[in-house]
Amino acid sequence: MIINSRFFNRSELIGFLSLALLLVVILPLCLDVFRLNLVAKYLTYAFVAVGLVMCWGYGGILSLGQGVFFGLGGYCMAMFLKLEASSVENTKIQSTPGIPDFMDWNQITALPMFWKPFHSLTLTIIAILVVPTLLAFIIGAAMFKRRVGGVYFAIITQAIAAIATILIIGQQGYTGGINGMTDLRTLLGWDIRTDSAKVILYFFEVIVLFACIIAAQFIRLTKLGRILVAMREQEDRVRFSGYSVANFKIFAFCAAAMFAAIGGAMFTLQIGFMSPSFVGIVPSIEMVIYTAVGGRSSIFGAVYGALLVNFAKTSLSESFPQMWLFGLGGLFIAVVLFFPNGLSGIWKDHVQRHVDRLLAMRSPKARKDWAIKSAADGAPAE
Repeated sequence: MIINSRFFNRSELIGFLSLALLLVVILPLCLDVFRLNLVAKYLTYAFVAVGLVMCWGYGGILSLGQGVFFGLGGYCMAMFLKLEASSVENTKIQSTPGIPDFMDWNQITALPMFWKPFHSLTLTIIAILVVPTLLAFIIGAAMFKRRVGGVYFAIITQAIAAIATILIIGQQGYTGGINGMTDLRTLLGWDIRTDSAKVILYFFEVIVLFACIIAAQFIRLTKLGRILVAMREQEDRVRFSGYSVANFKIFAFCAAAMFAAIGGAMFTLQIGFMSPSFVGIVPSIEMVIYTAVGGRSSIFGAVYGALLVNFAKTSLSESFPQMWLFGLGGLFIAVVLFFPNGLSGIWKDHVQRHVDRLLAMRSPKARKDWAIKSAADGAPAE
């Protein structure tokens, strides 16, 4: 039976199918294009949350700088879209036609060398995957090889997020500065601003998200995933067993960076702009909160956490524009105090056993096993 497959246990399969039903059927049927586009924006953060489950939940590496990798992926995609929108015909009123408008405003008369590869969509996709991963590798190698971890690593990643924001704002002629990259119109000639395009991009994003979920689940079930969990619980024991703890930490950090970059690229496509406001310390901390609310040890919980927190943020800001920050803060405090394992903890502690009981009653063998287990636990067997 598929329920007993090695890839998904019963609870995980229920989570996978429920998420697929919600994202593929229920939300597209119940929401208009505007609200569906909001959900697509929320899902871009789910990529980051899934990556943080691997990095923080499994590897025990708390990163407060995931906004850097999210922003790098978003800026790579924005550079490609901006070049397409900056054709000679579209920019003929500029002093230097054929370059992005913010470069013209800053008296730059030629396209910088590092911008030229982004004329190609293929090279852009490669850059989205490689550039953030390479940066994560450099940071991880510099920190983990020297056994820098815990709160010190979290502070360093936070500092990197602040530095990245300052650099982006300071290099206005090359990055668009504080305003970011705006007026992104087409993807290979296809207008991404129309309602039909937003719906298509939503479903494409859902497919990519499920691909990332399956990849994370595959890693979790391999020996690599088991070592990551062991490293989180007893790092010294793993080291004394002959494994290179630093290399495993670097892998987890790089994987989280790649997932975050994919989310940033999807954000740029869905929303149509990218700015340094999504790179700094505050958005990076919010991304950690999504994972904490969903449950840092649950891949599916992280996705639900990103959806729930962003939905609460939107709803409270619309209904209580003066008080929504207090409501959102109350939600976070409640999770920390009463549900420290997040949504996944609520599921495991209060829902899963009832679901297991209902499913067990559907087959004679499972019913017999359930009766034996109940008797062993001290409950009267039927």
